[in-house]
Amino acid sequence: MPELPEVVVTLKGVLPHIKEKRVSAVEVRDSRLRWPVPENLPELISNHVLVAGRQRAKYLLFQFEHGHLMIHLGMSGNLRIVPAGTAPGKHDHVDINFDDVVLRFTDPRRFGSVLWIEGEPEQHKLLHHLGPEPFEETINGDYLFRLSRDKKTSVKQFIMDNQIVVGVGNIYANESLFLSGIRPKKAAGRVSLKAYELLADNIKLVLGRAIEQGGTTLKDFVGNDGKPGYFKQQLYVYGRGGEDCLNCQTKLKEIRLGQRSTVYCPKCQK
Repeated sequence: MPELPEVVVTLKGVLPHIKEKRVSAVEVRDSRLRWPVPENLPELISNHVLVAGRQRAKYLLFQFEHGHLMIHLGMSGNLRIVPAGTAPGKHDHVDINFDDVVLRFTDPRRFGSVLWIEGEPEQHKLLHHLGPEPFEETINGDYLFRLSRDKKTSVKQFIMDNQIVVGVGNIYANESLFLSGIRPKKAAGRVSLKAYELLADNIKLVLGRAIEQGGTTLKDFVGNDGKPGYFKQQLYVYGRGGEDCLNCQTKLKEIRLGQRSTVYCPKCQK
């Protein structure tokens, strides 16, 4: 599933090719996504200029003067730039044409979405409940410590709660907790302020590194090979259950928390 760093990298990859350009046509081949693509989408954005683009959680917001096109990549979706006239593939559901290039939305499993928002996007039902972005100054030790008091849920599930902070997916939760020396199944309410200060810093560090590594694959968002341009990462624990800890060579343990694979070092994480 595309996580927040992949969404950020996607935006950086496609936006320079379409920003301040006029939509010449819209083709919806299959509107049956997680929510139906608006029937009048071609009329809504054709002949309008794309003003700007930004990311909110794992949603991509493409701003026009009269509203926003909101795209979510779902489980298997991707956006890429292809030359005008490029033949579509089986799962290429939506094309937004900008004269010389096309913004193409591909989604084999159709769990993504392409929606139109009038008014302030943050008030939309899919966005209004979301917590702060992980790189905001709001996300610090004091903030996490305060919201975690008396919570018996695991600290891993706590930082993956989008109402607390957005974008800390399973991979990044595992990695951030390892770097902070915190055992994932420890109750969120039992983690100290000092530990949360370290954890807040490491969440930003891990996500920032992932985005930086993704920057080397931006070329993959321009072409017709259908590759989403995601990137390999150097991981300390995620996906390494049973292997040696890179710090102390202790065997890493793998458990399930909230239906998610969770890997930690029993020696390095307390």
